[in-house]
Amino acid sequence: MAQQLIVGLIVAAAALYAVWRWMPAGWRRGAARKLAAGTHRAGWVDEARAKELAASLAKTSGCGSCDSCGSCAPKTPLKQPEADQGTIAPSSTHSR
Repeated sequence: MAQQLIVGLIVAAAALYAVWRWMPAGWRRGAARKLAAGTHRAGWVDEARAKELAASLAKTSGCGSCDSCGSCAPKTPLKQPEADQGTIAPSSTHSR
C-alpha cells in the first residue's frame, strides 16, 4: 500500500512539472505570483522571499527555441587579436 502511495505522489509531481513547464508564459507568471502570495499569506515565507519565489517560478527553464535570453551565443562576434606582421598565421586543419 505504501509503495502505491509513493508511486502516486511521484506521478503527480511529474504531471505538475510537465503542466508547469509547458504552460504559456503569461499563465505561468500569474500562477507564480498567486502561489508566492499564498505562501506569504500562510506565513511560510516573508514578503521579500515571496517576491524571489515568484520571480524564480516565472522563469522558463533552459534554452528552448526562443532567442530572447541571449545565453546561447554572443550578439556580436568576438574580435580576433590582430596577428603581428612578421609572424606566420597557423594553417587550417580543415580540408576543402
